[in-house]
Amino acid sequence: WQLQVLALLGFGFLALFCYTPICWNVIAFQDFKIAKGIGGSPWVGFKHFKAFLTDPIFWMSFWNTLGMSANKFALNTVGPILFAVLLSEMPGKCLKKSVQTMTYLPHFLSWVIMYGIILALLAPGDGIVNDALRLMGKQPVNFLTDSKIFPFLVILSDAWKEMGWSAIIFIAALMGIDVSLFEAAIVEGANSWQRVRYITLPAIKPVIVIVLLMKIGTVLDAGFNQLYMLYSPAVYSVGDIIDTWVYRQGLLNSQFGLATAAGIFKGIIGMLLLFCSNHLTKKYTESSLF
Repeated sequence: WQLQVLALLGFGFLALFCYTPICWNVIAFQDFKIAKGIGGSPWVGFKHFKAFLTDPIFWMSFWNTLGMSANKFALNTVGPILFAVLLSEMPGKCLKKSVQTMTYLPHFLSWVIMYGIILALLAPGDGIVNDALRLMGKQPVNFLTDSKIFPFLVILSDAWKEMGWSAIIFIAALMGIDVSLFEAAIVEGANSWQRVRYITLPAIKPVIVIVLLMKIGTVLDAGFNQLYMLYSPAVYSVGDIIDTWVYRQGLLNSQFGLATAAGIFKGIIGMLLLFCSNHLTKKYTESSLF
């Protein structure tokens, strides 16, 4: 019973912060006013859904979200796998642990701190990178307000922060591979690439599939905390995403019904992507979530 009581803490957290808010999704169909509450706010049907579906700013943020998520998805999936494989081939236990520690650390820093680091590196006035450009006789670049550079800055800074942490699950999977397989491959004359191709990748294939499925379900989460810290009106055209649009409509403009409707739309898209990808992986591979 002690373990069951301990488990209730986790269930209580999920019930309070994940399931209870679902009941408030009804405000997507209301002209919700805080003073009137759910019971007193008038019903407006699908008015809010029509509003955001006909809003060009929403669709701009939608395509920005897809573009950033797709690039982050690719880089933060292939990158951790490659990093984990390279780390497993690295000689020297002390060096390997040092590299692991250095790559994990950025994950534990908030985006507020990361923004301070990025600003110290890329600020147009006294950033380290622009100081180096001046020494080479070149003009400084305003990385944070250049609409052509900003998407790459977002994608690369996210990879810098999360790649080491994302590789942990693949490193754990690599540790479960029987060492005798590699020893036999070396005896047979297999080089490093052949060992990775024919032993390492097939052995961790189920883990890769599960990680891909879990990430596909959040493909419309382009990273609100990161974008909120980094973007500015100068890069709205390429940096505005669904979450920042919802933030402005819901909290700044007090259009809670409109923001909730957009959130439901985002959740439905994510759920459909998850079910479709799970069906395809179950059909063509031996791994799936359910």
